[in-house]
Amino acid sequence: MFNMKRFALICLFATMAFGVANAQNNEAKDVPENGAKIRFTELEHNYGTIQKGGNGDCEFTFYNDGNEPLILSNVKASCGCTTPSYTQKPVMPGQQGTIKVHYNTNNVGGFSKTVTVTSNAVNDGGRVVLRIKGNVKQDGAAAQPSGVEPKVQQNTRHPEPGTAKPVLKPAREDVKAVPAQAKPEVKDKQ
Repeated sequence: MFNMKRFALICLFATMAFGVANAQNNEAKDVPENGAKIRFTELEHNYGTIQKGGNGDCEFTFYNDGNEPLILSNVKASCGCTTPSYTQKPVMPGQQGTIKVHYNTNNVGGFSKTVTVTSNAVNDGGRVVLRIKGNVKQDGAAAQPSGVEPKVQQNTRHPEPGTAKPVLKPAREDVKAVPAQAKPEVKDKQ
């Protein structure tokens, strides 16, 4: 009985997998030969680690590989900290256009943002998602070399050996840990 259920389950998954693969093949064949076709040289820009207030600009280049003018109807960032500007005029077949993206580098920490491009392109459903990512570090913050553990303060609530737990914040040089006071012994009155 168990083997029969397993066999039925495997058959179900195989049928679903073939259906998805067939749908993807049909999707690729459904792209019309005529019309504007958009192609980007890159879909993601990695800033790496940059200073707070540093240069948050990057540029995405795209081409019209179709046989009709390519028109970008909307270019929208995923949040207000990312500002795109783009080629407003139609991009003729064989020509290129640009989308410039500015990220507000006054926001410290890691980031991963998207910019959605909507156009009259017949490929990709007329919609392409670009991504920017990176890490903004605070001014004067030294980069942490790889393989070096940051200092952490020890939790002094558990003074017994082997029971101290690290606190997940960096140690401050101007604050010293003070051991917990031992509880006074209470004598029973008889």
